[in-house]
Amino acid sequence: MATAVPAERDAVARAFPGAATEVPLPGGQQVGAVLHRLPAGPDLLAAGVGPAPAAARAATALTAAALHGRPYTLVVCAGIAGGFAPEAPVGSLVVADEITAADLGAETAEGFLPVTELGFGTVTHRPPQALVRDAATATGARPGTVLTVSTVTGTAARAAALRESHPRALAEAMEGFGVAEAAAAHGTPVLELRAISNPVGPRDRAAWRIGEALAALTDAFGKLAPVLESWKPA
Repeated sequence: MATAVPAERDAVARAFPGAATEVPLPGGQQVGAVLHRLPAGPDLLAAGVGPAPAAARAATALTAAALHGRPYTLVVCAGIAGGFAPEAPVGSLVVADEITAADLGAETAEGFLPVTELGFGTVTHRPPQALVRDAATATGARPGTVLTVSTVTGTAARAAALRESHPRALAEAMEGFGVAEAAAAHGTPVLELRAISNPVGPRDRAAWRIGEALAALTDAFGKLAPVLESWKPA
């Protein structure tokens, strides 16, 4: 289970009984690579803000688990996010059926080109359809595309441009694609679940509802736990 920051990690942890044990990973405290292992729940990792730290720390955790003979069967990227109105209002939940890097590519005279149109790489990872369906049913989350961005949207024009390029987008966050890349390198399925804390668009900190979103995240994982426990890779 990967989150961006400790507050999100702790929100997920509250859905599970028992106190977590810290398990340092290679690099340990110096790079923030410390697992929080729950006695009756998932291993939790605050993977950092942005796709690069998230990929690096998720890959570290996945590699360490494999080397110790207990590889993970699923990686879940969880946290808060900006939501595209009106489909994903503040306080709602979104589960990704596509995890897409929205700004990985090149600017050209004709506009933005994703890295796939440049002839290399990928911009989208797709979680298992059955797991997305079960997660949506259990939590009430809306399924759709969750965008990964390196720069949070702060204008109406940028929000409109993202929706034009990605009409199925429900939310934007900063870590999902990095976590998905790390999981894919290990052949491990990935899921992304987000609680909406603010609308995507003009930056207005006064409109953010982080506490409400974190509470929604805790509630969601209380409902999602049986799904995660019973799910088996195909």
